[in-house]
Amino acid sequence: MFHELMRDDVYRVETPKLWLRWPCIADAPGIARYLADHEVTKMTSRIPHPYPPGEAERYVFETRRGNVEGNSIGLIIAQNAKPEAPIGAISLAPTESHDELVIGYWIGVPFWGKGHASEAVRTMIDIGFAMSQARRIVASVRTINPASRLVLERNGFLYTHDSEPFMPARNSAQKVQWFKLERDEWAAAGHAELYWSATHAVS
Repeated sequence: MFHELMRDDVYRVETPKLWLRWPCIADAPGIARYLADHEVTKMTSRIPHPYPPGEAERYVFETRRGNVEGNSIGLIIAQNAKPEAPIGAISLAPTESHDELVIGYWIGVPFWGKGHASEAVRTMIDIGFAMSQARRIVASVRTINPASRLVLERNGFLYTHDSEPFMPARNSAQKVQWFKLERDEWAAAGHAELYWSATHAVS
């Protein structure tokens, strides 16, 4: 699914504020600390609350395996002033249509309202289209999460429909809004050139 360049843990992307990089086992305590906060986990479909012991380590191993296999890509979000300290995570994974990716992300509460989510999503969009053949990227947000909707809209996503899927971690069906961004729209905005000339870094 993803270009072989993504399958090495030296891969990272640097932006004005952030590093997006592979997770490592040293990230587990920081991940667990932020995901202990229900304000974060309640907005997600798969992250349980309370956050179980050992779950962060499991996330690291599973994400690294998915990265190596090229089936999905999961990256830690860190501030570039403290690249070793995770403040969130972001991922892309294929949907059943096989030419479509779904993006998911979370940010620790102390870092809300600082533009980190918007910057991480913008960069991950570039990664998704530049490193795969996907035709579109889709995303869903809970209707109680207008901040996440704004992040998507700022990055060019368009609303498509509502649904009420069952969320395993919430043990109930929850109302969500769906959004999409087409590859053609991304390319027409000049993001392909911007990605390769300004934000791509491997070291």
